[in-house]
Order: sequence, then C-alpha cells, then structure tokens
Amino acid sequence: MRPTFAITNTFFRSACSGSWRWVGAVLCCLLWAQATATAPPGPEKPLSVSARQEEVLILPPNYSVLEDPSGRMTLTDVQLGVNAARFVAGSSISTNMQHTGAAYWLRLTVQARGPLPQHWYLELYDSHLSEVVFFPDPADPASAVHTGADRSFLSRPYGYKNFLLRLPLRANETQTYYLRLQANSKTSFLARLRTEQGLVERFQQEYGLLGGFYGILLIMVVYNLCLYFFTHEQTYLRYVLYVLSCSLVFLSEDGLGFQYLWPDHPWFNQLVIISSAPLLLLTFSYYARHFLDAPQRLPHYDPWVRNVVLLSAAALLLDALWWQSDLSFWLYLLPYGMLFVAAMRVWRGGFRPARFFLLSHTLVVVSVGFLILRKLGIDTFTNTFTVYSMNAAFVLEVVILSYALGEKIKGIQDATLRAQQRLVKQLRKKHEVQEQLVEQLRQNDELKDQLNTELENLVAQRTEELRQQGETIAAQNRELLQANGLLALQSAAIEKLNGDLQRDLQKAQAARVLAQEVDFGEFSQIYPDKEACLSYLADLKWAQGYRCRKCSHDNYCEGREPHSRRCTRCRYVESATAYTLLQKCKFPITKAFYAVFLLHTHKGSYSAQELSRVLDLRRATCWSFSQKVLDAMRRQAGEATEDDSWTDLLLDDTAAETDEIGEEEATMTPGLSRKVETWAGKAKTSEKKMG
Repeated sequence: MRPTFAITNTFFRSACSGSWRWVGAVLCCLLWAQATATAPPGPEKPLSVSARQEEVLILPPNYSVLEDPSGRMTLTDVQLGVNAARFVAGSSISTNMQHTGAAYWLRLTVQARGPLPQHWYLELYDSHLSEVVFFPDPADPASAVHTGADRSFLSRPYGYKNFLLRLPLRANETQTYYLRLQANSKTSFLARLRTEQGLVERFQQEYGLLGGFYGILLIMVVYNLCLYFFTHEQTYLRYVLYVLSCSLVFLSEDGLGFQYLWPDHPWFNQLVIISSAPLLLLTFSYYARHFLDAPQRLPHYDPWVRNVVLLSAAALLLDALWWQSDLSFWLYLLPYGMLFVAAMRVWRGGFRPARFFLLSHTLVVVSVGFLILRKLGIDTFTNTFTVYSMNAAFVLEVVILSYALGEKIKGIQDATLRAQQRLVKQLRKKHEVQEQLVEQLRQNDELKDQLNTELENLVAQRTEELRQQGETIAAQNRELLQANGLLALQSAAIEKLNGDLQRDLQKAQAARVLAQEVDFGEFSQIYPDKEACLSYLADLKWAQGYRCRKCSHDNYCEGREPHSRRCTRCRYVESATAYTLLQKCKFPITKAFYAVFLLHTHKGSYSAQELSRVLDLRRATCWSFSQKVLDAMRRQAGEATEDDSWTDLLLDDTAAETDEIGEEEATMTPGLSRKVETWAGKAKTSEKKMG
C-alpha cells in the first residue's frame, strides 16, 4: 500500500500545477480511494471458536484456495488486490491439490468469541505434505514457520506425527492466517482446530490405539516367526513378510516411522513412501497365492495372477517416481480382484480356510474404499472410524489370516493323521501277511530239508556213477591223445608235401612260361589283372633299390597312382611304367605283357596280324608295339647277357623316349578265348616242327 500512496501523491502534485487542476483533483481522489481501500472480504466463511469448544473441524466453506502454478509467489504477492481476489472458496472447487509442482495458498479466517483460556492449534492430517509454510502474522512474513516432509522431523514446532501449528488468537478478534502448501503427490486439505486439552486427550487416545495396533502386528510377527523356526513351514515366513510390509505401509502413512525411526532422513522417508505400496502388493500376493495353493489348485490361472501382480507393482513404482498420476489406488484393483477370484474358486473347490481369506480381504477392501474417497476429496464418510478403519481392518485381517493359517496347518495335520492311520492299517495288514509268509516259509524250510536229504542221496549215487564214467572217459581221452599225436604227425607230413607240391607247381608253370608252352588263359593266371602286372613291374624296376631321377634321393613314399613312388625330398612322382617299355601304353597292360612274352618267345617272328587276332587289338597298334619290342630285343642282343629273359625287355628305358603307341582298342570280344585256343594249337604245331 505504501508504494501506491507515493505514486498517487506525485501524480496529485503534477496535476494541480496546470489548468486541469480540478480534473487532477478528481482523479487523485479516486486513486487515493482505491489505494487506501482494504481488500474485499474473502469468499471463505470465518471460523468461530470459543472457550466452550475443544476442537473444530475445518470444512471447505471455512477456507479459500489460491493455486500458484509457478510456485514463486510470496506472501506480499498473495495479499495484493489482484491476487487476493483470485482466492476461491474451498466449497466451490475440488479440495484436491491436483498439481504436484504447484504451490497452494490457503487463507483461513478465525473469529474468537469471548476470552480464550487455552491456546488453539491447527492440525494438518496429511503428514506427506512436502512443504508447509504457516504465516501466523500476515503483516510480518519473517514470522513464518517452515516445515514439511522434505525437511527433518526436528523442523516441526511440536514433536507430533501430524503437522501442528499454534494460532496466536486473541479474545474477541478476527484474524486471518495464510498457509503455503506443496505436495509430491495428489492430496486433499484436511485440518482441524484443537485446544491444548483436546490435543492431550487425542494424543493419549491416538497413540494408545496406534501402540496397540503395532503391538498386535509385532506379536503376530514374533509368533509366526517362532512357528516358522519350529516347523520350518514356508507359509509362516511368507505371512511374516506380509505383516512387516503392512507395518511399513502404516508407518509411512501415519508418520510414526518418520517420527521415531528415521527422523533425520527425509529422503529415506520418501523412499519408504514410494516403495511400501509395491512391496505390500508383492508380499501379499506371494502369501495369498501359496496360502490358497494356487499353483497346484489353479495351474492355468495362477501364472496370470503372478504376471498381473508383477506388472502392477512395476506400474506403482513408475507412477510414484515419474508419472505421478495419482492412479495408484486404481492399480490395486486388478491384482487384488484376481486374488479375490482365486480365493472364491479355491473355496468352491473345497478348501475351507479360503473363507477366512475372503472375509479378511473384504474388510480391507471396505477400508481402502474409505481411503480412496478421502483421496478424491469426498468427505461424506470422513470421521474417526473411517479414518482409522484401515488400521482396524488390517488388525482383523492379520488375526483372521493367522487363524486361517492355523486352520490350514491343522487341516494338513489332520490329513497327515488320516494318512498315518491308513498307513497303520496297511502296516497291520502287512504284518499279518508277513506272519502268514513266515509260517509258509517255515513249512517250506521243512519241505526243503526233506527234499535236500533226498537230493543228497541221489547226488551221491549220481556222483559215483559219474566218477566211474569219468574214469572211462579219461581212459578214452588218453587213447584219443595218442591218436591225435599220430594225426598231427601225418598232418605235418601232408602240409610239407602240399608245400613241396605247390612249389613244384609254381616252378612248372614258370618253366612252361619260359618254355613257351603257355596260352593267354594260363598266362592270365600268373598275371591276372593290372594290379598284379604293376606290382610285378614295380618290383622288377626297383629290385636294386629306389633312387630319385631328379635329386638322386633314396627315400620315398607311396604316390597317388598304384605302385608309384614319390621322392620325400623333391616330391617328384615316378609311376611303375615310367622309363620302361610300357610307358604311355594305350591298351591294357596285361595284353602288353603277353605281347612282349609272345614276341620274345618267337624271337620276333610273330606277325602283327596274328598278334592283332590274339589280343583283339588293331593291326596298326600291334605293329607299332611290336616294332618297339623288336628294337628292345635288338638292344638286348647287342648287350649279350647270359640270363636272357622276356622280363628284361620290360625294363628297356630307351623306348620311353618314343611317341605314344596309339589309342586303347575295344575290349576283348566273347570270341577272344576261342581265338586264343586256335592260336595256341598253331603254336604247338610250329614247336613240334621246330623240334
């Protein structure tokens, strides 16, 4: 108001100096009236207190609200005429604090009627308000009281779980107070005025009830924990975890945890507030599912319940940390509803302890409904009973579930006893059967002894007979051994004769070959195929040892081709036919062997036409190969060796320098054997003439 008065005074002086003095005087009077006029009365209804009252509930018509979205307005800004006119009565709007980042100014007018022998205090029920600033004297902003859930508990004027603020009321006066509130979540303004005597009585009553409440929870925890240690039943441990999470939720909800357990750690208080709800949902669902034996009784429904609980717990955590949509109450509906349906199905299936679960669950649902109504700003059912209905519901739930757990364990024990009784009956029957079996075994033993005696006599007789037969067999064995010795000598003599005969046969065959008395059929028995020819040629070629033609190395290994040899130093590969008469031979090597044999035995006078007929080859091919053999024979004749054999012609390496001898002819026709026999007859005739 003082700055406005200074501006008005300056304008008044400038206006009075001109000819428009009378106009300036009128305008100055209007501005002065506006500047000196008090703010219009607020929309709130004054709250009256007197010495005969001990407490007064603050209803929405008794205060007005101003929302500050920026959160930067001060008390001076709020008291200005424009902002003061923006205050709206609490009865005309929703009393919820909708926006978490905004600050809410509350203006409360209290009228004292008559003298007040006791001090009056303003109690705020919501202990989760992050910041509370109370201005007991609007003319002195420095007298403000700063506290809140984001500050240490010691910042509160009085050590009480709720925010307690003293009102400096004077007799027969009307005073206006301002409150600046901020919250990290959507909440509603609930408050009450109390005297000192009313506070003392409420303290005793409220803390006594809360002490009994937490005492019951502690007793249940200790009792079920002891049962778990004695019985090792996992259900008791799950129940203990659920009760502890319930205790954590209530400690964060009513502020006793912040007051007694972690007063110097507001960050931890916020952490407990955020995590207690998801933790309660997880522990309750874990306990409820296993209490109802849902995995066994509802194998298809239980996985859906588990997944929905996990998703709901994650959504609750995200909503508390980032979304802040204040939908946390609705996120409980689906998982708790599915657990309720599971309990109904299990109960209908014959599980009697499920009825206690349904009863306790219904009580909690009703109390949660009252809490949701308060959070939504619906105060129709708000009273002492509904405010603490959740505590009472949880106490009843804990007691009922404990009894239900005991009944379940008793049912398990009864089932175990019935099973044991059935087992005893079975054991009794088994014992009777065993007695009958023992009697039968005794009779069997007597019969067995009798049979054993008879068998022993028979065995003795049979043993004597076998002994006599054994002696006879032993004598026969000795005779057989002597006969076997003679047979062995005869076998050795026969084997020796067979060996001599085989050697004589081989010598005879070789002699016939050398004596030119063999045809192609007999020749094929000595050299039946390509493999035998290559083997014989390789042994003949390297009879004096292997030596590489490239590097003169004498160590080799097998090559890829049959009977070829590869130098281990330079890797040069030499086949069995290389550097021999049969190098680059285009027709079968067995025929080539026989051609060399024929030309050698006939001293080269074997015609190409006859050779073509015998070998079933083309005449040109036979003529080229015979010329090659004749050249080798002439060179062999020039060397004049004593032991002249047709196999020596095979090692003639001069022929390896000539060109290829032609392409391979067609295979032997079916008439080849007949032609060979005809040629063999002619050969014998010519030999007789030469003889």
